[in-house]
Amino acid sequence: MRRFVETCEAVSATTKKTEKVRLVSKCLRSLPVDDAAQAAIFFAGHAFPRWEERTLAVGGSLIWQALEALSGLPPERLSQTYRRYGDAGGMAEEVLSSDNPGGELTLRDVAATFENLAALRGSTQKLEAFKQLLRRAGPGEAKYIIKIVTGDLRIGLKENLVEEAIAQTFLRPLDLVRRANMITADVGATFRLAAADDLAAARLRLFHPIGFMLATPAETPAEVFESFPADALVEDKYDGIRAQAHKSGRTVKLFSRTMDELLEFPELFEGLAALPGEFILDGEILAWRDAHPLPFRELQRRLGRKHPDMWLLLDIPVNFVAFDLLYQDGDLLLDTPLRERQRRLEQLLGPAPGAHFQLAGSQRCQTVEELRETFENAILRGQEGLMAKEPGSPYSPGHRGRFWFKLKQPLATLDVVVTAVEYGHGKRHRVLSDYTFAVRDAGRLLNIGKAYAGLTDAEIREYTDHFLKHTVEDRGHWRRVEPNVVLEIAFNNIQRSDRHESGYALRFPRIVRLRPDKTLGEIDTLERVKEIYAGQRAGTPPRD
Repeated sequence: MRRFVETCEAVSATTKKTEKVRLVSKCLRSLPVDDAAQAAIFFAGHAFPRWEERTLAVGGSLIWQALEALSGLPPERLSQTYRRYGDAGGMAEEVLSSDNPGGELTLRDVAATFENLAALRGSTQKLEAFKQLLRRAGPGEAKYIIKIVTGDLRIGLKENLVEEAIAQTFLRPLDLVRRANMITADVGATFRLAAADDLAAARLRLFHPIGFMLATPAETPAEVFESFPADALVEDKYDGIRAQAHKSGRTVKLFSRTMDELLEFPELFEGLAALPGEFILDGEILAWRDAHPLPFRELQRRLGRKHPDMWLLLDIPVNFVAFDLLYQDGDLLLDTPLRERQRRLEQLLGPAPGAHFQLAGSQRCQTVEELRETFENAILRGQEGLMAKEPGSPYSPGHRGRFWFKLKQPLATLDVVVTAVEYGHGKRHRVLSDYTFAVRDAGRLLNIGKAYAGLTDAEIREYTDHFLKHTVEDRGHWRRVEPNVVLEIAFNNIQRSDRHESGYALRFPRIVRLRPDKTLGEIDTLERVKEIYAGQRAGTPPRD
C-alpha cells in the first residue's frame, strides 16, 4: 500500500500526462501480478471492478464520524480542515495521528476490508470496520483509502490513463487494452490478460453494462456533413432516459448511463423477454401515450419508484425505443458498421411494435438542406432535435467522436452538481430548497450559481431527505453536501463575477430538471462556461 500511496503522490505532483502514465506503469511493474491487478483497480478510483454490482455504501456522514472519533478533534476544527482541502482524504491525512507512519498495510488488506464493508448492512458495523481499517493506516494511506471510498482520487488520473499504463508495462497495443477493459468492465482482469499476452481472450459479461457511445453537439447541419463522407442516418432525439437492455432466456435487465440497474419499469421486461435469443440493445425509455412520447417531466414521476403501483403504471406508461444492437447470440457487434447493426435490429424486433418496445425510426439525409428540413420538422413535432449518425460507423463505448452528432434547439443549459443547500423561506422554511451548484475544472468543483426555482414541492421534500443524509458540513441554515446530485440548469446569460470561485455567474438560473442518469464526471466544465460566455459576447447563440 505504501508504494501505491507514493505513486499517487508523485502522479498528483505532475501535470504531464506521459509522466503520470510512466509513474503508474513503474508501480505496476514492481508488484506481483495479483497485487498489481488490485492496484490498477484502485488507481482507476474504484473499490471494485466496474462490472460488480456491490457498493461500499460508505458515505460522507460515516467518513466524518470515523474521522471525528479517531482524531478526537471537535467538529469545528474538522470543518475548518475540510474547507482548507475541499476533500475528505486530504482532511484525514492532516487530522489523523502521525504516530502510525504506515507501511504495514497491504493492498490485499484494503481489498479484504472493502469486501467486508460491502457485505455489512448496519451502519454501526460499517463504522467500526472502517475505523479499524483507518487505525491500521498511516496518514497518507488513510488519505487514499478515503479517496477510493469516495470514488475519485482527484490526482488527475482517470481509467484511460491506467489503460495506457498497462499497455506501456507490457508493450501491448493500447487499442487492445482498451477493448479488453471495455468488454470485461474490469481493469484488474485487463491487467492480468495483458500480463499473459492474452487480451484477445476478453469476453463480454452479459448483464454487466458496457459504456454508452456518446454524441457530439453540432451547431448546424453543415457541421455534420463536414465529418460525414456522403450521407447521414437520422433519428428523432427523444427526451427520455438512455438505457441498455440485456436479455438471455427469460431474464432481462435494464441499465442506466450511470451503469445502475433500472427497476422502475417492470412492464418493459415481458416484451423484451419474448424476443428470441441473447442480445444487448441501446435505446431510450420514454413516457408514452397514444403512440406519442410525453415530456421528460412526466417520466420523471416514475424515477426512483422501485416498486411502482398499478395506478402509476397506468397513469404514466412507458416504452423502450431501441436504436442500436451491440451484441446478439454470441456476436459482439461493436465493430460492425451501423447500417448492418440496424439491419439486424430490424430483423430482431420484427415489422410490428411489441408490448412496450419499438424500433426508433431512421431516415437517410444526403444534403445539408435535407438535414435542415428534417431537423425543423422534428422540432415542429415536439422533439428535442435530431441524432445524425455516420452509416459505416462502429460503436465506441464511452467515447464522444465525429460519428454521432446531436442537433438541438439553441437553449443555454449546463449540467451541474449541487455542492451546498440552504433552507428556504416562507412555506419552504423547513425544507432544503436553495441549491448552490458547481462545474468541473481539472479535478476541482467550482461554484457558479444558486437556484431555487424549477422543482416541485414533492421533489424538494424528497431531496431534502437525501441531502440531510449526505451532509458533509452542517452550519444550521446552510449545509455543504456530497456532490452526487446532478441538475440541468437553464439561464439567460453568463456574466463575470467575483462572487463565485469559478469567476462567473449565471443570470436568472432555474432548474430545468434533475439528472439522476448523469454522474459527477459528466457535468459541464469551466471550459464549457467560458465557451458559452465567449459565444454570447460575439453574438453567437450558445449550443447545448
